[in-house]
Amino acid sequence: MSEARASDAEIESDADAAARAIGVTLERIYGEIATRSMRDLPVYNPALGVTAVSFRAIEGRAVGIVATPWFMNLVVAALPEASLPPAPAGASVTHALPGGDFGCVVGEVAGFGRLDSTSLFSPMFDFADPETVVAVAEAAIAEIVTPPVVEPSPPPPEPARLDRRALLFGRRARGEEGSSCR
Repeated sequence: MSEARASDAEIESDADAAARAIGVTLERIYGEIATRSMRDLPVYNPALGVTAVSFRAIEGRAVGIVATPWFMNLVVAALPEASLPPAPAGASVTHALPGGDFGCVVGEVAGFGRLDSTSLFSPMFDFADPETVVAVAEAAIAEIVTPPVVEPSPPPPEPARLDRRALLFGRRARGEEGSSCR
């Protein structure tokens, strides 16, 4: 009996596609917020736009970076048919990601729903152009989704070998000249 089953790679790309779609939705929503309510505020950097960077699926969550003219945040949202552990808006939660544990604040975004986020930069005046924002966001997400490299610890040093003859004649280890009593 043969069943049509999706491979792990196909399932993963469906989840990644859903995560990218969440990024596109957040980019649109924050773009509307920028136009409607933020652009006249002193925290707004008019040289920048709104962009969603490197959204991907990680264990039932969409993880990526949203950059606006007033902040750059790591964001975590539930993928469709998944959910985040219950937490009220304003609560602090920790998301275990490949690069480590990240503390986030639970928020509610109108037109989207729950969005957990942590600030990477705010305000955004240190950025002169959108290309730099994207480069920094891509570098940040690369660190966030990459497990740390654990260097193996060096082997312990070998203990010094004792030579009974050397010990008898006042030398402590092979190759050392000892003092002789005359």
